[in-house]
Amino acid sequence: MNRLLATIILLAGVVTGLAQQPPITQTEYVKMLYALEKTPRTRVDIVDALRKRGIDFTVTDGLRSLTRSKGANDDDLKRALEEADRRRQNPVAAQPVSKEDASGLLVNTTKNTLAAVDEMPDFVVKQQIQRSWAFAGTNNYKNLDRLVVAVSYRSTGEESYKVLSMNGLVRNDAEARRSYSDTGGTTSTGEFVSMLAVIFKPESLTKFEVVDSDVLNGRRTVIFDFSIERAKAQQTLTYSGQVTDNTAWTGVQGRIWIDRDEARVLRIESEATEIPAGFPIQSARRTIDYDWVRIDGQRYLLPALSSVRLVTRESVRSLENGRSTQTTKSVETRNVIRFKEYQKYGTEVKILDDDNKPEPEREPR
Repeated sequence: MNRLLATIILLAGVVTGLAQQPPITQTEYVKMLYALEKTPRTRVDIVDALRKRGIDFTVTDGLRSLTRSKGANDDDLKRALEEADRRRQNPVAAQPVSKEDASGLLVNTTKNTLAAVDEMPDFVVKQQIQRSWAFAGTNNYKNLDRLVVAVSYRSTGEESYKVLSMNGLVRNDAEARRSYSDTGGTTSTGEFVSMLAVIFKPESLTKFEVVDSDVLNGRRTVIFDFSIERAKAQQTLTYSGQVTDNTAWTGVQGRIWIDRDEARVLRIESEATEIPAGFPIQSARRTIDYDWVRIDGQRYLLPALSSVRLVTRESVRSLENGRSTQTTKSVETRNVIRFKEYQKYGTEVKILDDDNKPEPEREPR
């Protein structure tokens, strides 16, 4: 543990306070949105400005609608606007932390997280998964299917998945025993502790930088950017296509929200880095929101909501002037996963009437 603490303190030494810049006015923000429509690449700059400068205006439904329309319904932009509005409403909670406080919080979070990884219980949980797709960059998602999956987790890190229903059709025992990946389309695993373990284990040599403060679900948080090189992260992406299957190792970078009082991670936003050139998957991003649950009378911090988005190059067939043509386009798939009814290992996961009813679109915010 001494080696671990020394590593984290060294990395925390690079954190910096937030630059004091005037907040964005409503007029300025509206101009940004109209410019964004003409120059989509400025989206990253707008998100960065919202997070660093904040806003001095009330976010109305009208501004939310304008943000959706001019920003092509971009999730990062929508979340950044809501974060800025929360900081405007509660500026005390949004005050930047000092380098010393950030370093101490990071050390405590590392200890707490790695201890929690080692003390994870055996449990079962129900996943409600809504899968959809869009042409990359449009955010105009169309539903593909809806799955209900029973997940069994062992404290050894083993995860097993059993598909209980697909598009409202309950599967029999033989069908349910099929692998989650047999359903086709985008699948994901490792939401429970794998990402947390990779971020905080000392051998990852994770680089942290404090970037902001926020209030998340009523909890005061400090936000850190993080990055891990491919050689250390060893994250895997697997593409299963009609012609070939490929697996690639990648690095990872992103952002974590840490509860100031409990020194635990409440949210992770991550994306794959150093994806090999020519690999079919061009982009892979994941967001996980955590919440406290009780399993067999004990309190644990576990995933409540997750979103997984992959961008791939796919062959698309279309009909033009009566002729069938085939082109290659970037397609984005999105899985929104809700984690329901955590219970002790061995408990039967049952399908309820509400499980097969589509829920309103909602991603981690």
